[in-house]
Amino acid sequence: QVQLVESGGGLVQAGGSLRLSCAASGLVYSYSAMSWFRQAPGKEREFVATIGWSYSNIQYADSVKGRFTISRDNAKNTVTLQMDSLKPEDTAVYYCAAERTNSGRAYFLASRYDYWGPGTQVTVSS
Repeated sequence: QVQLVESGGGLVQAGGSLRLSCAASGLVYSYSAMSWFRQAPGKEREFVATIGWSYSNIQYADSVKGRFTISRDNAKNTVTLQMDSLKPEDTAVYYCAAERTNSGRAYFLASRYDYWGPGTQVTVSS
């Protein structure tokens, strides 16, 4: 079965950087779309960034645009989120999500994705 596992979370001061990675295991070679979502305590899960199978079609949430960079390696079934200029508002559990085939659903909809990782905690102190 396909599994996604995030890593790279931790505690960082405001203005600092972290790099999150998501590794996929199983029989799936590549995915139509891979994305990052995040969820703070008591809040809804929100879209962060997405990247298509062709390493293009990249979109970011307005709140992270210019600060976060998403990338992927289809041969390794991995996706990375480089987070710079972190703010306390970025504190959340970050989840990796993958779509097996192109459903045509909007990239920012959690319902588009077939697989989810367990999440990794990112805490940004002021």
